[in-house]
Amino acid sequence: MDKKSDHTLNSIHGADQTDEQARLVTAVENAAEAIIITDLAGNIQYVNPAFESIAGYSRMEIANRHISILDSGKQNQSFFNDMWRTLKQGDIWKGRFINKKKDESLYETEATISPVKNKAGDITNFVSVQRDVTHEVQLQRQLRQAQKMEAIGTLAGGIAHDFNNLLMGIQGNISLSISEIDSDSPLLENLKKVEQYVLDGVELTKQLLGFARGGKYEVRLTDVNHLLKEQSLLFSRANKHISFEMNYAPNLWSVEADRGQLEQVILNLYMNGLQAMPQEGTLTVQTVNLTIDKEQFKPYRVKAGRYIKITITDTGVGMDEETQRRIFDPFFTTREKGRGTGLGLASVYGIVKNHEGFIDVDSRQGRGTRFEVYFPATQKVAARQNKLADKLSRGIETVLLVDDEEMIIDVGTRMLTKLGYEVITAKNGAEAIESYEAYPDKIDFVLLDMVMPKVGGGEAFDRLREINPAVKVILCSGYSIDGQATDILNRGCNAFIQKPFNLKTLSQNIRAVLDE
Repeated sequence: MDKKSDHTLNSIHGADQTDEQARLVTAVENAAEAIIITDLAGNIQYVNPAFESIAGYSRMEIANRHISILDSGKQNQSFFNDMWRTLKQGDIWKGRFINKKKDESLYETEATISPVKNKAGDITNFVSVQRDVTHEVQLQRQLRQAQKMEAIGTLAGGIAHDFNNLLMGIQGNISLSISEIDSDSPLLENLKKVEQYVLDGVELTKQLLGFARGGKYEVRLTDVNHLLKEQSLLFSRANKHISFEMNYAPNLWSVEADRGQLEQVILNLYMNGLQAMPQEGTLTVQTVNLTIDKEQFKPYRVKAGRYIKITITDTGVGMDEETQRRIFDPFFTTREKGRGTGLGLASVYGIVKNHEGFIDVDSRQGRGTRFEVYFPATQKVAARQNKLADKLSRGIETVLLVDDEEMIIDVGTRMLTKLGYEVITAKNGAEAIESYEAYPDKIDFVLLDMVMPKVGGGEAFDRLREINPAVKVILCSGYSIDGQATDILNRGCNAFIQKPFNLKTLSQNIRAVLDE
């Protein structure tokens, strides 16, 4: 400690006993909290080492500077007026500050400021003891965000499930109508337009499912570099005023993920960059491998281990701090009314979280935005997936169609019959088990809904496997609750189809399962 600081402490304390002075000095110097002593005008007379560590100023730099040097501008004048009024009355003030460090970064403190009086009872100084709570605030913010997304996600999942069932009824009837109508019919164009509107509805439910609890489906080994290259090529062709810069890790680790939802993450982040660069700009995409420990990203409560990081940076208009705090909130959008749903980045957040990853954003107005997305990596090697042939595939086998929605039973029966299959129906899991027990040699495969009352798809699948371990089952649903779809697939289910699906998708998936 320098002599000036020692003198300041001693003079404020007003003690005559050297041992007591020494104990005071030692306690203050070794305190974990930042301690600041000012005069009546607010000029800094002393700071302890904890303050130096937190704020980044040395004692020499901060000495005799006014306390306002720490002001971040986040508190208004009335805040300070109230504080000084309390202190000058001789009372203790408690509250929180958002302070500014030497490097201009912000930190939040929980402070107690006490007036120091001499023997005559006059206030001579103020002592502020401040605890850095920045990390705690980050944790609380993360927890509130997680709780909010959990609640909204539960609601979103239910809405998406019911909405997808409704779209399934519409899509199925459109597919049947298109397959039966003459190619030169004037109604064909109208039907195709309606089908496109259904696809638009599907995209909306995908966004809802993005932040729904457990809302991911088929988890497969995925080569993220390959996925980014595909999406970047498509996006750059459609947006020629944007320049792309790519920097992919040559041996990027694979991830186990829902490919469709990863595409949604990439597209939404690209779209965010595009909207920030309406005239021209550069979108930089980078991937790296990294191994992290819990302390590196403690506020995100992540598991230690191997991760891949996708960094997407734009040179756009950037965001202010308030916008950054809200960008992952469902239905929040900065676009004009009617130009956006506010679900894009909310679904990104949900998808990343559902894949046990995390996301960080850094942006300043006029300086662009950088998103960093982290996904847990695996040592398994991803294989390329072949696309299904672009044609209707028919059959003559017998299918057990299981769904609790009368509308789905109706349209599903007609779609399967159109493809040449014989159809047996069941309206719930219990009926499905009874039907399969009655016709074990006749039924060639089961088209099984996942979300049903009483006996759900998961339990029904397990019971069917007990009857016939080689039973072929295609799972279908408008929503996956708590990752059940993935669990059922891991237990041996042959395939998954997300509602709504058209005649072609249904036919191809059936043949892929029956002919494997």
